[in-house]
Amino acid sequence: MAGRLSLPEEDLTCSICCSIFRDPVVLKCTHSFCGPCLNQYWTGKGRKRDCPLCRTQSVDDPVPSLTLKNLCESCVQKEEEEEESQEVGEAGGEMCPLHGERLKLYCLLDKEPICVVCHTSRKHKQHDCCPISEALLDVKEKMQSALSSLQEKRDSFERMRKNYEDTVEHLQVQAQFVERRTREEFEKIRNFLNVEEESRMEALRREAERKTGEMRQRIEEIETNISSVSESIRVLEEEMALEDISVLHKCCKTLARANNPVEDPVMPSGALIDVAKYVGSLTFQVWEKMHKIAKYTPVTLDPNTAAPWLVLSDDLTGVCDSNEKRSLPDNPERFDPDTAVLGWRGLSSGKHAWEVNVGDNTAWVVGVAKQSVKRKEKVNSVLNNGYLCVYFYHRMYFAGTSPLTRLSLKHNPKRLRVMLDCDKGRLSFYDPHANAHIYTFKHPITEVVFPYLWVGSQACPLTVEPVEVYLKVAEFC
Repeated sequence: MAGRLSLPEEDLTCSICCSIFRDPVVLKCTHSFCGPCLNQYWTGKGRKRDCPLCRTQSVDDPVPSLTLKNLCESCVQKEEEEEESQEVGEAGGEMCPLHGERLKLYCLLDKEPICVVCHTSRKHKQHDCCPISEALLDVKEKMQSALSSLQEKRDSFERMRKNYEDTVEHLQVQAQFVERRTREEFEKIRNFLNVEEESRMEALRREAERKTGEMRQRIEEIETNISSVSESIRVLEEEMALEDISVLHKCCKTLARANNPVEDPVMPSGALIDVAKYVGSLTFQVWEKMHKIAKYTPVTLDPNTAAPWLVLSDDLTGVCDSNEKRSLPDNPERFDPDTAVLGWRGLSSGKHAWEVNVGDNTAWVVGVAKQSVKRKEKVNSVLNNGYLCVYFYHRMYFAGTSPLTRLSLKHNPKRLRVMLDCDKGRLSFYDPHANAHIYTFKHPITEVVFPYLWVGSQACPLTVEPVEVYLKVAEFC
């Protein structure tokens, strides 16, 4: 510190601690020291009290110097003020580094605080300025806006993180569901194959036993015939060996027995196992039989699009409403808040048909929806919103045109058949039981559409019905 002090300040410095005097005292030799420093110096010398500078012995007690004390306090206060002023100037920018004036203005063009002298200088002349207080308010408002924006962004990130965490849990649930359903379906196939295999093995065993029994019976008959013929041969040989007239007496009977007609044995037709019946096109035969138990539904519902209130059947063909909103990931494909669900496969070309069992449900919508429909807003299922649908509400039937078209039906259909021709841009609805046409949309299909179901009642589910599947072998001319 002594190196930084000016000469007057050095005169106010204690030679023991090299700092500004604290409670200064003066010895008879006129040297001054801090009272505490001098007492500490004398403590280790016993009764010997000499001056730390000139070694002059001092008999009398040191005399406090009030004048020197005041000078030291003034010097310390000045240093503190200078340090405080320097810190404020560096941290808050209150003093102009060029002119030493208070920074009272804010240049709006250069975006920096300036003093009054700076405002009249060439650099800032004719620049728009405002008081520092107003600039502080403006900046704090902008900072508050930025802070609010960052807080909202952080909240958004936290919500998305929570959604990601929920998605991770839901992925595990989905994987377990798919694994369970896959194992169940393959178990059905294995059971069918096991039953079919055992059935075929049993049929083979029965046929083998039956035909083997028939052959054993024929063997027994042959052995009986062999014994009879062998006996006739023996008798003939014995009689031929005779030399007397007795041969003549026995010959008629013996010849009659020998000439008794015995049919020659023949192999019966179909005596062998029908091998071709069992192994010929075996895989196809099993497949042909399997298709009778395999259920095919032309539309599979996509659970990733189902609203959180909806409950889908395990085979993804039925949907019903519920009172409980499930905790599901808020993925872009999902409808929320509309209680709707889409088919899994999109359609953009060709002909397609499916039937929906609406049963006694009191509020439903059936049709197709464009891929671009809004899924996070509750909108009407009408044509101008991207839907081609027929719906039932308040005991009335409507076609989702703009405006709505009221439909007059003779019967309340329990099923709706939907027939879509993408190439011709036609979507038709029928009552399959009454074989009655309900409505047809004539609208070009310019983007991918998905089968669409909306259910607004818990009375009964909406179900996509399975269809019969037939195997056909290619014919050659």
